[in-house]
Amino acid sequence: MYAKLVCMDDNGSNQLDQLGKRSKQAAQEMAKAATLSKNEALSTAADAILALSDEILEANALDVERAGAAGAVRTSLDRLMLNENRIASMAGGLREVAKLPDPVGEIAKGWQRPNGLLVTKVRVPLGVIGIVYENRPNVTADAAGLCLKAGNAVMLRGSSAALGSNKVIARILRQALSETRLPQDALILVEDPTRESVKDFVQLSGVIDCLIPRGGAGLVNMVRAEATVPLIIDGDGNCHVYVDASADLDMALEIVDNAKTSRPSVCNAAETLLVHKDVATYFLPRLVSRIPQVELLGDAKTCAILPGAVLATEKDYATEFLDLKMTVAVVNGLDEAIEHITRYGTGHSEAIITNDLVSAERFCREVDAAAVLVNASTRFVDGGEFGLGAEIGISTQKLHARGPMGLEELTCLKYVVHGQGQVRT
Repeated sequence: MYAKLVCMDDNGSNQLDQLGKRSKQAAQEMAKAATLSKNEALSTAADAILALSDEILEANALDVERAGAAGAVRTSLDRLMLNENRIASMAGGLREVAKLPDPVGEIAKGWQRPNGLLVTKVRVPLGVIGIVYENRPNVTADAAGLCLKAGNAVMLRGSSAALGSNKVIARILRQALSETRLPQDALILVEDPTRESVKDFVQLSGVIDCLIPRGGAGLVNMVRAEATVPLIIDGDGNCHVYVDASADLDMALEIVDNAKTSRPSVCNAAETLLVHKDVATYFLPRLVSRIPQVELLGDAKTCAILPGAVLATEKDYATEFLDLKMTVAVVNGLDEAIEHITRYGTGHSEAIITNDLVSAERFCREVDAAAVLVNASTRFVDGGEFGLGAEIGISTQKLHARGPMGLEELTCLKYVVHGQGQVRT
């Protein structure tokens, strides 16, 4: 018998308040949960996801069919769609998180004062984490696994497009919590698909300790405007690859191809290619032959080299396409490349292809982004690829969390002070 799924009903925000209270209570229990219990819950959930993959795929197929009939674009359908490999990745992510060290209780720093007081900074759970997300039903498992391992409760509000898939995955996760004697309400899925419910959700002051929106600019901007709780933005990924004059051009072809085409609908896909003028004439025609399926929009210098390219606008360079489309600019050198990234980048992931150590070091030092890469694809900026297990998002803010958000980013620090009777004079 599966655990009952908790959702909103016709009472709207009043019901959501009640769910929030239950989540808050579950968070208090999760903060005390033993590492072994949390790991057992995640492993149990991983096993169940694989065992019930047919049921997940059946629900997902209906979601994809409905979204397609409603006119969803190809990239949205790709983010929504699950298959055996993606389900295996969900289960694998939960197992990886279970293997990771538990951050709760870790002493991040400690020192002794001249008066004998021992001051330490200790990692503790954030509490209740709220996540608003679009499409991607794998987020239901990935986010829940990380939040639970870090001793938090999580309230999930997915999109209506993925509701069927999310309900099955959430039910499986709640059952795993029940079987391992952890509170089922440590995971609550809010089912109300209305936009009004999002506003109510992001205003759960006193319940949600940290809110993370994952989705397009429309969702993120709405959450920015309406939220009354602390939030971390999983921002846009207008990512760049700069091919320097000293670059190994065969390597550059491999990296640009991977960064753009391996999965163009995700935030760590490259959207703009910058090429040094000394190699552009040779490199760009080879790139067209390598990725003919990608529509290229370029500056005047690019269009002179590639007659098939479309002249890019200012708006194009500022756009996260999430599709098989890329802007190109020929630059005079590293200074101009960094200037371009500074102007149009969103602070997500930026890469340089170079054999010049000085250029690499300057790029890493001067480019302001959550992640910078040297001679590697932007597609590696991902929690799993960084060894964090799954991730809850990629923060482009400059708060306590920046870049892929793993377990440590789902905790905060509190001071613990030990004394022997000291009083302040």
